[in-house]
Amino acid sequence: MRVSYVDSQTVEEEFEVMKSKFVTVVIAVLALMLCGTAMLSYAQQNDGTSSSPKAAWAGHRHSHMGYMARELNLTDAQKQQIKTIMQSQKATMSPLMQQLATNRKAMLQATANGAYNQAQVTAIASQQAQLMAQMTVQKQALQHQIYTQVLTSDQRAKADELRQKQISRIDQHMQKWSQSGSGTAEQ
Repeated sequence: MRVSYVDSQTVEEEFEVMKSKFVTVVIAVLALMLCGTAMLSYAQQNDGTSSSPKAAWAGHRHSHMGYMARELNLTDAQKQQIKTIMQSQKATMSPLMQQLATNRKAMLQATANGAYNQAQVTAIASQQAQLMAQMTVQKQALQHQIYTQVLTSDQRAKADELRQKQISRIDQHMQKWSQSGSGTAEQ
């Protein structure tokens, strides 16, 4: 059995790492759901002018943001609108992110030193699922606001086209997973 010691500094560091990863996931989901439109404000903050390959591949978010910026051809005014909308959502999203971090900490504490109480883990997981559902609802509201209030009709059409391509890619992946799953079961 593996025993680990967790001090308050380690928990704080893990909280910060989890928080930054969660922010990354939130941004990525926004990109997938609205084809990256909401993420362009982040690209604007980081100037988005670097053309070096290293900068382009600094993370999936960066390359995807640049792609979406080009595809939707947003104006500077639209980018600013998106930035304003996203900042207005911080008050709603921040408490949810803090609750998610608190919940993750509770799970780590509940399972420390190899402990496993299925009822307790299930209760924490259920709380986490409720928080994730709330985050999803908030993200969808944000995306709807950007789609309806910021994008032009041509940009909406392009965003819809890009969304359909994403759906097709997901369908292809699901088909591959289905085929690999049935192949394994037959062997």
